Amino acid sequence: MEAGGFLDSLIYGACVVFTLGMFSAGLSDLRHMRMTRSVDNVQFLPFLTTEVNNLGWLSYGALKGDGILIVVNTVGAALQTLYILAYLHYCPRKAKVIQTKSTQCLSYPLTIATVLTSASWCLYGFRLRDPYIMVSNFPGIITSFIRFWLFWKYPQEQDRNYWFLQT
Repeated sequence: MEAGGFLDSLIYGACVVFTLGMFSAGLSDLRHMRMTRSVDNVQFLPFLTTEVNNLGWLSYGALKGDGILIVVNTVGAALQTLYILAYLHYCPRKAKVIQTKSTQCLSYPLTIATVLTSASWCLYGFRLRDPYIMVSNFPGIITSFIRFWLFWKYPQEQDRNYWFLQT
């Protein structure tokens, strides 16, 4: 990254803030699992895919010597491991959005955090002219839009937090 560039610093900061925010979004799921001693309304797949993603980015950051990638993905990997272990501890079975026609097990805040994080990392990769960063974060944008579609297709009538998606 070019030293001293305001735009570069802004993008760098956005990557760190959005990424740590996305990783922290699982803390509410962790609290819910501990309080209810169940995984009701908590989905496993985002934890697993984020863990695999963190480990891949941690390896890439180490190879490239990019401190931001190393620190952010070390924190992410630690949190995702914690979420996975808690989920496995409390999980008797897994819920499915399509079968139940309910988005109750999807996290809307995590979806927003994922799209913001993936978009900021794509922009970071674009500024560095690093196609590996750009391309590997693009699926996060795509999967977020799929989840937004699921929220629209299977709205929760009792939950007014998503009213703007139900139009």
